[in-house]
Amino acid sequence: MRILITGAKGQLGTELRRQLEQGGCTIGEVPKRFRNATVVAIDLEELDLTDKYAVKEYLRNGSFDIVFNCAAYTNVDGCESHREDAYRVNALAPLFLAEACEKTETQLFHVSTDYVFPGTEETPRTEYDVPCPISVYGKTKYAGELYVRDNCSRYFIIRTAWLYGSGKNFVRTILRVAKEKGKVTVVNDQFGNPTSAVDLAYHMLKIADSAPYGLYHGTNNGVCSWYDFAKEFVALAGIDAEVLPCTTAEYPTPTKRPAYSALDNLALRATVGDEFRPWQEAIREYIETLKKEGTL
Repeated sequence: MRILITGAKGQLGTELRRQLEQGGCTIGEVPKRFRNATVVAIDLEELDLTDKYAVKEYLRNGSFDIVFNCAAYTNVDGCESHREDAYRVNALAPLFLAEACEKTETQLFHVSTDYVFPGTEETPRTEYDVPCPISVYGKTKYAGELYVRDNCSRYFIIRTAWLYGSGKNFVRTILRVAKEKGKVTVVNDQFGNPTSAVDLAYHMLKIADSAPYGLYHGTNNGVCSWYDFAKEFVALAGIDAEVLPCTTAEYPTPTKRPAYSALDNLALRATVGDEFRPWQEAIREYIETLKKEGTL
């Protein structure tokens, strides 16, 4: 078994590699199929995924059984001002991977986002709801989904949301500001599912092992606002700081963000089972991990 992970330096790529190398996580073990696999973890330095011919050659020579594509242009505001770059990374790169995987009979596991939905309905979106992205990030990620679906017969797509893991993320940023300034202001009118990279990586391997090809949603269970989320983990971290709510209008950004982007893991429950933890439990473990690492 040979596995390729793209975007290996990112939060999800790092966690996926860790679980494959260590044999699992706190939720469960890596499926037998993937144990003792040869894992090739690459990032931009090793392969430019927007170079069609480089991707084709890399996969032809690599003899991989499955590719986990964790690479993406995830700077949501940056996508608005760098539309071409966002399209190349979020849409064309998945297309090139899909074509190369189809040619080499390789499975492709592609990661997408809750931002494919407009966030105008206050009920969690399922896999059968029709996407209608309202930002460049969401539009380019949805284009990537379509390219994968239309050009690779052995594909999995998983949409996730509000991801946190190793490296830079919302949780670490808020904790730093709270610690430095003694207070932090967070929007309280955008709702979604905070998702641990630990839980997501575990379920990706679970899906790839035994689920039918197709589209899945994968987020921790429960819905909250960014404010609710921040208030919870600042308290868990034991930081003496005030967490203040504000509206989206009071905190303008270049990107129009979904007001309610929660996802429903319907396809997961119907196939291999949903073992995602409540978001409160997952963030508690994450904060404990940061404490053990001495990074709080």
